[in-house]
Amino acid sequence: MSHAFTAAMKTALGSARVGADVPLAPFTTFKVGGPAEWFLETRTSAEIVTALTIARQHDVAVTLLGGGSNVLVADAGVRGLVIRTRGGEIARVDDSHVRADAATTINGLVRWTITHGCAGLEAWAGTPGTVGGAIFGNAHFGGRLIGDLVTSVRLATRDGRVLEAARDDMAFGYDESRLQGTGEILLSADFFVTPGDPAALRRTARESLAFRKRTQPLETPSAGCIFQNPQQGRDRVPDGIPWSAGALVDRAGLKGVSIGGARVSPAHGNFIVNDGAATARDIRALVDRCRADVRARFGVDLREEIVYLGDH
Repeated sequence: MSHAFTAAMKTALGSARVGADVPLAPFTTFKVGGPAEWFLETRTSAEIVTALTIARQHDVAVTLLGGGSNVLVADAGVRGLVIRTRGGEIARVDDSHVRADAATTINGLVRWTITHGCAGLEAWAGTPGTVGGAIFGNAHFGGRLIGDLVTSVRLATRDGRVLEAARDDMAFGYDESRLQGTGEILLSADFFVTPGDPAALRRTARESLAFRKRTQPLETPSAGCIFQNPQQGRDRVPDGIPWSAGALVDRAGLKGVSIGGARVSPAHGNFIVNDGAATARDIRALVDRCRADVRARFGVDLREEIVYLGDH
């Protein structure tokens, strides 16, 4: 990494805030992975744009890390600059819209909307990660996609240009958005909301949290769901088998199977958990084992929902 890049970053953002060889495992929900070559925690959208601009000027690769869920960092770490987005603001745009910065956690957004009597997002209580990560992967829960709630977004290109995009221009699909193809980075998103009673919204949020606790291994480090569910019209699933990645893994006899410190959760077949000593290599090997066994048993090719960071 050039001294010129380091100097430019420290001048623009403060020498104490630009780190080198910073371990990334503590910043992920899997709690595995190696260090970032260079690391910055941003506090505002403007700082994200500044860092992107400097990195492009010095030909430095940039990786975004939000809440650290749904990702697997390689044991060797990540080359280039890793930006971990932090902070973030939420504001009411008008009676029907709420704007949240990409660094805002989904849980923080849910709490804000409930407190302010804005209905629409309460069922997303308990969703890990940030608004940026949820939009990037068009997070799903209970048969709904978070992109369905978005009306417009503010994006940054990899060279630091800022632009606006409507929902119809985001190419939202199941676990998909345009950001996966363009490399653009979410700065903020506007969500459609309606008036709601805070007490009623809070009840819905508690029901959602209770459902997650009953069905997901929340007490053990994981990245959330590993695989996408099969899709009608795209996949073929044998009769009598649910259209569920977790069910396919379960019926392939993989629940509880482990490689190293990685284990398929006995509670939910679509979760791989870190029993405490897992490496990214262990987890990746177990993902591959699940895919191979499900393909051999049912003829279904599972697609990963998880995002791999670094050189695996």
